[in-house]
Amino acid sequence: MNIRISSAAANASPLLRVAVMGAGAVGCYYGALLARAGHAVALIGRPAHVQAIRQQGLRLQTDVLDVQVPLAASTEASAVAGADVVLFSVKSSDSEEAARQIRPHLAPGALVLTLQNGVDNDERVRAVLDAGTPVAAAVVYVATAMAGPGHVRHHGRGELVIAPSPRSEAVARQFAAAGIPTQISDNVRGALWAKLVLNCAYNALSALSQQPYGPLVQQPGVTDVIADTVAECLAVARADGVRIPGDVDAAVRGIAATMPGQLSSTAQDLARGKPSEIDHLNGYVVRRGAALGVPTPLNRALQVLVKLAEARGVAG
Repeated sequence: MNIRISSAAANASPLLRVAVMGAGAVGCYYGALLARAGHAVALIGRPAHVQAIRQQGLRLQTDVLDVQVPLAASTEASAVAGADVVLFSVKSSDSEEAARQIRPHLAPGALVLTLQNGVDNDERVRAVLDAGTPVAAAVVYVATAMAGPGHVRHHGRGELVIAPSPRSEAVARQFAAAGIPTQISDNVRGALWAKLVLNCAYNALSALSQQPYGPLVQQPGVTDVIADTVAECLAVARADGVRIPGDVDAAVRGIAATMPGQLSSTAQDLARGKPSEIDHLNGYVVRRGAALGVPTPLNRALQVLVKLAEARGVAG
């Protein structure tokens, strides 16, 4: 089952109450679009961002927009109370703790959408939340970055692919009406792996070089390293019984063309001296490869190099 939702189908649907748990670049971008469409949005994030948003709204900057979007902001997980939908967009390493924080405040039946890197966050979140709380994985294809406190910059794309749930279709209609291209798929695991392959191909190289995708692929030898990294990922996926949809090689090539100015999230983390999600990207492929007997030397090397760069940044 693959359902593409058109914006016209959403016109008669009631507005949503939306909370964004982990209002970084991804959460702020989607939260801003939903707020501009009239939904009640509350961002939950770090104090500097929250203070700026409370004072002047969230600045949303795209190629065609530069606007201040008024919406609620809080540093407390209790701000999810009353939400129909929670966009769960914390770092993968923080999934369990963030789920524990929101658990006592979730409204009955609230849909938790995991908008995160990696392939197992929905399972980890579901294990923490109360039985019966609907949790659906979402695959995010968007290039964004925080350009400063309360300022999100969009560099390209913006599609979501979400897993089926009792509320997914209604939510997807509202997202589409807000300008968020949304598809419901019963092969979200395969779609998550497709995104994982892209992240494994680009994130570490962008981080270690501190270059965006367009200039990165112009460097000698980079496309060969990307191809070898992808081959390892696909070998692990096949051994794991994962059906990856679409043309993976074309998708990998297309990233540099559709997001040429984007620094990977891993690069942004290293630039700020913060821990990255590399253990949930190349590191996940390494762990699954070891469990399945599939060698992953290049993914292991990229993981280790990023961890070394992280340690240098934290020590500095």
